[in-house]
Amino acid sequence: MIIYLDNAATTKPDKDCLAIANEYIGEKFYNPSALYAEGYNLQREIREIKEKTIALIADNEKFDMIFTASGTEADNLALFGGCRRGNLVTTEGEHSAVYSCAKELKRRGIETVFARLNSDGSVNVDDLLSKVNEKTSLVSVMHVNNETGAINDINAIAAKVKAKNPFALFHSDGVQSFGKIPTKLTENIDAYSVSAHKIGGVRGCGALIIKKSAALMPLIYGGGQENGLVSGTENVFAIKCFASASRKRHENITENYSRVSELNSTMRNLLDGKLFKIISSRESSPYILTVAAYGVRGEIIMHEADDRGLVIGTGSACSSNKKNRYSRVILSCGLSEDIADGILRISFSPDNTLEEIKKAAEILNETVKNRAEKMS
Repeated sequence: MIIYLDNAATTKPDKDCLAIANEYIGEKFYNPSALYAEGYNLQREIREIKEKTIALIADNEKFDMIFTASGTEADNLALFGGCRRGNLVTTEGEHSAVYSCAKELKRRGIETVFARLNSDGSVNVDDLLSKVNEKTSLVSVMHVNNETGAINDINAIAAKVKAKNPFALFHSDGVQSFGKIPTKLTENIDAYSVSAHKIGGVRGCGALIIKKSAALMPLIYGGGQENGLVSGTENVFAIKCFASASRKRHENITENYSRVSELNSTMRNLLDGKLFKIISSRESSPYILTVAAYGVRGEIIMHEADDRGLVIGTGSACSSNKKNRYSRVILSCGLSEDIADGILRISFSPDNTLEEIKKAAEILNETVKNRAEKMS
């Protein structure tokens, strides 16, 4: 039996996705941009999905939703569509979908600055605000750090940014918070990225929730779908799965939060303090627990745990193909390379059980202890 604790990378699709596939791939396969009734009906369903999904975290009167192929594409739309002049302010802790966009904008001539992190991976708000000025066109601060689970109070931060420059757009990558952390976006948030496969949907669907007054340039040109911002025929099947998963997660968001908090706390208590350093703070998202093994590489532990039926990560899956040995986010938290070398990211789902957590902790303790003994 596999114990899966890498839910920050992707989640198992909800069982309802199979039924949705039969209906929207096998039967309702029509192009939603077509003018005949079958296509028009699908377009109407998409509009209804947008309204219901926006209502989960924002005001339908003030916000719209643009469907994309992924959370990464949603981040790209926000940054490349919203930052066309002046400077961009973001953080050292951003997911590579934002961080790499910022680096590319800098290459294209946009002044780009990165705010420092606190030790838990949250942004240093004072440092961020010191970088915002009259030239700032966009500020991007992730809601939940995907490597440490640190939560940024984006509504409060956005209000402070707008107080310094009311014309600056404020974007947040909400991929690790949507459907997990109770959230209501204020009017100070201009754009918010989400992803379906992090909450039980299927890969191939993300979205950018945007304030209707926010002016963005298109990311993909073509047939004019999604308000002309992301052209291409909509993935109705993935959108329907996303809608179903979003509804379920938000209906049970408080219960799930409490359950996952118990799983997180259990893992914290069972891991041997002589073998592991806990990186994630108690105030972080309970869905992510980052630890570091003393004196043993995280990648080695990951593979040996996998051999014993435990699946965990060593950080962001989107950065796993990079040449750098150490996570830039972990180093930006002020941790040493020795600690960064042993990083493991354990990420939970409401579907995980206490029995799985106890067994996982046993595997991790034994794996690190045995490896340490071999190295001594």
